[in-house]
Amino acid sequence: MEIGRMVWPSARLGEVVARVSQVEADGFAAAWVPQIFGWDALTVLALAGERTSSIRLGTAVLPTHPTHPLLLAASALTTQAAVGGRLQLGIGVSHRFIVEDVWGLSFERPVQWARDYLAALVPTLNGGETHVDGVRLRAELPRPLDTFGTPSPPVLLAALGPAMLRLAGEHADGTVTLMTGVRTVAEHVVPTIRVAAAAAGRPAPRIVVGLPTCVTPDVDAARRRCREEFAAYSNTPSYRAMLDREGAADPADVALIGSRSDVLDRLDGLREAGATEYLAWIFGSEGE
Repeated sequence: MEIGRMVWPSARLGEVVARVSQVEADGFAAAWVPQIFGWDALTVLALAGERTSSIRLGTAVLPTHPTHPLLLAASALTTQAAVGGRLQLGIGVSHRFIVEDVWGLSFERPVQWARDYLAALVPTLNGGETHVDGVRLRAELPRPLDTFGTPSPPVLLAALGPAMLRLAGEHADGTVTLMTGVRTVAEHVVPTIRVAAAAAGRPAPRIVVGLPTCVTPDVDAARRRCREEFAAYSNTPSYRAMLDREGAADPADVALIGSRSDVLDRLDGLREAGATEYLAWIFGSEGE
């Protein structure tokens, strides 16, 4: 199991790009940038590609609703070319309160939306024609994009519920989870996506597990800080469902918090559960 690091893009653009390049210098396998209410994640990664040489550069995750899959394919392949084939394209359906209240779009039937989206995105990324007349989405591309043989990046679908996990196993290269504890990864995420991938004749899926992380001697203080910094996730329905599966009251109950040996033991548990990459969302003081 490899270890990547989340880079939250809440700083001036040059500083965010520098943070991504520092992740490589610190020895991590991947840097992951979310797309929320700030910098465009694909552009950040394209810029970071010029300052890095080996680290994988991922989006965790890009919301699908605001961008048609044909346009996202073109943007992703542009970044893929800029970073020398190191892009990891994490996408997701986001949440009802963002899709409807912020963007004014329909969140109706999110699994069907994701199914139609992948049906258009994946062949376009792979250099083919695209003809999708789906329930939620249409896409017609009569010839391949002019991206000159740029290879498709792996597509990881953010998935927590069983239907979305099955879809990720059947039509994507894996999944990215967040706020999902070790037991839930072992008993729910891994078996669901692996069975779906095997039934579809696809390779074993990548399973990237993201959790708050703090190596610290002051566990109680770190847990309090975790509850404060990640409080919103306790009330977001999809994350709340994963916390409930785990029997967790809040993100502090699934976070990796403690001494170096404590955190390493938890990482061993995630590896044994079937995670292929750990996405560390590091928080705490400068020293921590």
